[in-house]
Amino acid sequence: MYEEVVIGSGPAGLNAALYLKRAGKNVIVIEKEYEGTGQIVQSICVENYLGFQPLPGEELGERFRWHVLSEYVPILEDEVTEIIHKDTWHVILLSGKTVEAETLIYAAGASPRKLGISGEETYQGKGMSYCAYCDGSLYKGKDTAVIGGGDTALDDAMYLSELCRKVYLIHRRAEFKGNEAAVEILKKKENVEFILETSVREIKGQKRLEEILLDNGKKISVTGLFVAIGSLPAADLIEKYVQRDENGYVIAGEDGLTSSSGLFVAGDVRTKKLRQVITAVSDGANAAASAIHYLKFCRKR
Repeated sequence: MYEEVVIGSGPAGLNAALYLKRAGKNVIVIEKEYEGTGQIVQSICVENYLGFQPLPGEELGERFRWHVLSEYVPILEDEVTEIIHKDTWHVILLSGKTVEAETLIYAAGASPRKLGISGEETYQGKGMSYCAYCDGSLYKGKDTAVIGGGDTALDDAMYLSELCRKVYLIHRRAEFKGNEAAVEILKKKENVEFILETSVREIKGQKRLEEILLDNGKKISVTGLFVAIGSLPAADLIEKYVQRDENGYVIAGEDGLTSSSGLFVAGDVRTKKLRQVITAVSDGANAAASAIHYLKFCRKR
């Protein structure tokens, strides 16, 4: 039996495992993807990770993974099908194996909600992104578009308006559901244009994104498109052990504590304002610290 099992080998899960290993804990990581490192692989270039020159997200993820493996942390590539809590945590795997641990850090992340339109998969990382704060600086002085009507879309448009020559904010409804004060600020910006009651029908281009086709037949030339229509947290496996908000995220603070003893969450799966590599890494460290405290003071002897 392990002292700690970490589910997910994105930045949050890997850093949690690193901290646990360096604290002398018997830890294992479970990841369903082959050499998976989370959503970071989708970032064409990470420019804001402190101490690193700009580099592809895939390369940064590989460095994270190498660091953990260099500390001899086992990473088991298998898919979790069920999690059962008795006196300890039992993680049931697709292969038929069961991993048992005293505590569990759940860092399975979240995936961006997709548009489901032609060209979306083709141009992901080639002009289309789901994270303006990650990739927005690549489009400084260029024309971009944001799709969405919530707070994230408004924040993205606000951020991009300080970088880009033009920002189109496209929403399928007549009114935004996000913060009204943000809407009013954006209305006053000369380089922001609202396109309401309209949806994007197709994304087009040659080697990279060049234009988007709207459902009213109009075409808009842009070099960057940012989709902000929500995310899908991968929290179903622990649903009966945690509390979730209206969007499905696990309710937990920076300490990763959940409503179940010995269960901690880290990364994009939990409630938080900013979902980036740097905050995921921080989450992993904090969740590990909480797990170490639990093992020292709260474990059943």
